[in-house]
Amino acid sequence: MAGLWRCMLAVVVLMSLWDSTEAVGGARSRPRPQRRPKKPKVEPTAVTPPAQIVNIQQMMGTWYLLNTASKCSYLIKHGTKVEPTVLTFTRSSASDQTLSVSTKTRHNHQCWEILQVYHLSPTPGRLTLKGSRPELNTEIVIGETDYNSYAILYYQKRGKITMKLYGRSVDDLSEPTLTKFEQLAEKQNLGLAYLFPFPTYNCIPTC
Repeated sequence: MAGLWRCMLAVVVLMSLWDSTEAVGGARSRPRPQRRPKKPKVEPTAVTPPAQIVNIQQMMGTWYLLNTASKCSYLIKHGTKVEPTVLTFTRSSASDQTLSVSTKTRHNHQCWEILQVYHLSPTPGRLTLKGSRPELNTEIVIGETDYNSYAILYYQKRGKITMKLYGRSVDDLSEPTLTKFEQLAEKQNLGLAYLFPFPTYNCIPTC
């Protein structure tokens, strides 16, 4: 009988030790996973309004692409291989609310021409290239121009902005004009790493 009591006492002691281990050093329940805070929604940068009242009729004719500021992945990978690009604006009549736009360039030693239609807006200097759906539209702003030597255009699609500097001739623009373009690009978070000068126009695409 005494042996039985000793055995029961040993069991009780072991159980108390087990409970003590659980309370002090046992496994703890995992904390509930907390949801990650939502990233603040970044609003797309608004396209800068035209710095002047643009006379669209004076924009007609040929422009040569001289510099581009963009975070386009293609330009980042192939920016050193860009080809001469020529833009031509034409308008059938002053009452027409569209512009016919021809873009000529070279690709793989072949000449390509892209034909597009830009729609005028009530704001002089604002244009729209319509996509298959409204959210795919490209908004275009003629930011600054003197009509005779340079024009700075902004293109916005899905919140992303690309800037382009055009010249009326293939000659290099003045240093102040190039500096102005770089400063305006910087305001759109397009620093020097995102500037892609276009090559000398020793051969102009004439498709």
